[in-house]
Amino acid sequence: MTDTPLDHVSPATLGVHAGRPPHEPDQPLNTPLTLASTYVAGGDREYGRYGNPTWQAFEQALGALEGGRALAFSSGLAAVATVLDLVGQGATVVAPRHSYNGTIMQLGDLEARGRIRSRLVDVTDTAAYVAACEDAALVWLESPTNPMLEVADIETIATAAREAGAHVVVDNTFATPLLQKPLELGADIVVHSATKYLSGHSDILMGALVVEDPELFAVLKGRRDLVGAIPGTLEAFLALRGLRTLHLRVERAQANAAELAVRLGEHPAISEVRYPGFGAMVSVVLAQGAMAADLFTHKTKLWVHTTSLGGVESTFERRRRWKGEPTTVPDALVRMSVGVEDVEDLWNDLATALDDLT
Repeated sequence: MTDTPLDHVSPATLGVHAGRPPHEPDQPLNTPLTLASTYVAGGDREYGRYGNPTWQAFEQALGALEGGRALAFSSGLAAVATVLDLVGQGATVVAPRHSYNGTIMQLGDLEARGRIRSRLVDVTDTAAYVAACEDAALVWLESPTNPMLEVADIETIATAAREAGAHVVVDNTFATPLLQKPLELGADIVVHSATKYLSGHSDILMGALVVEDPELFAVLKGRRDLVGAIPGTLEAFLALRGLRTLHLRVERAQANAAELAVRLGEHPAISEVRYPGFGAMVSVVLAQGAMAADLFTHKTKLWVHTTSLGGVESTFERRRRWKGEPTTVPDALVRMSVGVEDVEDLWNDLATALDDLT
């Protein structure tokens, strides 16, 4: 068997080239938009809910980056819901006590309706997390966690969970496949909110799952086909276009975040800085409390006060403004999504706002 051109290239090159049409005369360089609700019978697609060439180009590229096969969904939460839908009646799901708010709320809703039992654990306490896996059907991980930016020992926990007979899911939205590959660390399923770093321009809603096991892939695709949690064709096209520059955006945003984390830690208005040492997310706690945190997020000119994250622009918000956020998240914590702007401009904007608070 001969190698394909993409077998031994770097992730940066893979992100640029995977999921493109073949290099043949008159082929388009980019996979075009396919606007079709139905197909001529006799093939694999048949109907627009089962597949689309534009989705599949995005799925090929993301799957290549993560080391598995990808399925695109209408949103990150649609992908989350599809996974949780597979948990048996009354079974236990272990998850970090600090997780994406939407994931926590879905777990709470399912538990309130008697569908599952959820067990929320401090993901930094590896021994406790491993112990919690003993009777679990599904073990959910985020690393870094949202918004506390805690880092999990994915490999150790995944090994213990699989030995206990549980499936392992890792939300890789913050790290992206450029900084972390959960399938190589023992995960069964990788979750992405493609709304965030993968697309990178704050202009679409989309989600994705990535798996290695063909039987699990078939089950998840069957659920997507049945429920209809499919992405729009334009969204998939834009997500793939964003994916082409993921390595450039992550490199620049990560460098900015590392520098800003140091400077923020030296400012008297900040009592705590949380930065895991990689990625472009930083969380800070304002020394003067929640009111100061709210004022901080309204005083800047470049930083935008908004939810969501992972775009080219820098955004931030006080997370406890959302009532569903765990009370163990500090009331004055501001989650910061560092963008690709000039770092000095970003710092000057932050410093001016912080100086006004001291």
